[in-house]
Amino acid sequence: MGVEIERKFLLAGDGWRAAVERTQAMAQGYLNDLDVLAGGGQKASIRVRIEGEAAFLNIKSAQAGPSRLEFDYPVPVEDARQLLDLCVGGLVRKQRHYVRHGGHLWEIDEFEGENAGLVVAEIELDAVDEAFACPDWLGAEVTELRRYYNLALADRPYSQWSEAERAGADA
Repeated sequence: MGVEIERKFLLAGDGWRAAVERTQAMAQGYLNDLDVLAGGGQKASIRVRIEGEAAFLNIKSAQAGPSRLEFDYPVPVEDARQLLDLCVGGLVRKQRHYVRHGGHLWEIDEFEGENAGLVVAEIELDAVDEAFACPDWLGAEVTELRRYYNLALADRPYSQWSEAERAGADA
């Protein structure tokens, strides 16, 4: 069984850019209803993602928070392209930047299209209570705020958020 333990943060600056090891373009969409996080009847999201020359079908449990079940399966890229055409809601496009800090690999997602302007840093951990060094470019934690999940961004993109939501308030 796969378990993902991940925390999400806004960024307080661009200091991370100088430490980027590599960048990967990504496009992803969701095959099931987008109300999963809103307490709909579904217990998981089903996502298709293309990462450069690789593609994956991903199933992730619906609860918000740092720990969720996650299953990732490789699929042929051409199949993934066709599956993206079947997705509901909008496609989420982003550049994922990989940055090492304090012995951890940070994934910094710089969103594009309707989500342009949003940049979120994620760290995957081995335990919910695992300690990690916070880089000086790290801002407020948003792990518990569902609107920052890619599934929510496919349904209600960043361009539709209020000023309070953009400022990080739990609106």
